[in-house]
Amino acid sequence: MDIRDTVESELIFDPLVDETDIKVKNINGEVALNGTVPSYPQYLEAAAATQRVAGVKNVHNYLEVVLPPGDYRDDAVLTTMANNALALNITVPDGVEATARTGNLRLTGTVSYGSQRAAAELAVAGLTGVRNIRDDIEIRCATSQKKGYMSCSGHSSRRPPP
Repeated sequence: MDIRDTVESELIFDPLVDETDIKVKNINGEVALNGTVPSYPQYLEAAAATQRVAGVKNVHNYLEVVLPPGDYRDDAVLTTMANNALALNITVPDGVEATARTGNLRLTGTVSYGSQRAAAELAVAGLTGVRNIRDDIEIRCATSQKKGYMSCSGHSSRRPPP
């Protein structure tokens, strides 16, 4: 079976994706998803489902989230919802903030680990009204003055000489 056909079947099979308006293109395992989906979680799931298909080397997700009329949230409401979700997630450090503009969330702040950055994205991804997420969170490694070690994302390494 062709990769394109297999991806289309995977999207049909996945109960978390409405594949109705998704078009799949494949060139040597480079798969492009074009069209629309009604939510940001479906945007993410369509790419994940595509990546599960054998032979797919890379997924180019060009899907656009077109929210149903009842799912729109104004910028102030979505910003508040997102910041509440970030505050309630114990793995997201204080100082990580969200701002919304026409359904597009921008995350800013500083974290110590990549997993905290991923947790911030996950905390807001399922909110009603989200069309896209731009992650501008900076990862800052903690440096131990004692022995010259740097710890970042759970790994320690000798700090390079100045």
